[in-house]
Amino acid sequence: MNEAMNETPSPETHPIVQFSDADLKAAMRRAIRTTAYLAVLGFLVATVLGGWQSGVYLLAGAMVSATGLYEWQQLIGLINARLDKAKAPRSTGFVVGMFFLRLTLAAVVIYVTLRCFHGSLYALIAGLGLAVIALTFEAVRLLRS
Repeated sequence: MNEAMNETPSPETHPIVQFSDADLKAAMRRAIRTTAYLAVLGFLVATVLGGWQSGVYLLAGAMVSATGLYEWQQLIGLINARLDKAKAPRSTGFVVGMFFLRLTLAAVVIYVTLRCFHGSLYALIAGLGLAVIALTFEAVRLLRS
């Protein structure tokens, strides 16, 4: 057998070792953009299959997903700045406060959507899952490069 095929890459040569904070920020930005693209596509599909109210459900879930990714990007930036002993781009209180404000607004958006529209609950769940799909795309893309 060929021994070169059985060898695993050493930690020094694996591309993930050179993965920087800037790479992570770019990956999160691409995931947010992918979530937006999937939301538009999902809205069209949900509207055709279940009516405009199901499309609104999917958009509401997608909005919560995208803002969640954005807030995690902010939290990651804050944590990375603390680990690097650098000045954070924003204060800790502001970032944490905005995180909890986003959670509250996400709950309000979901509550209002459920109360005012009568679409498919599956569309809302699909919208909420779009961030996971976008992050999975990014992970596969990073592993393949």
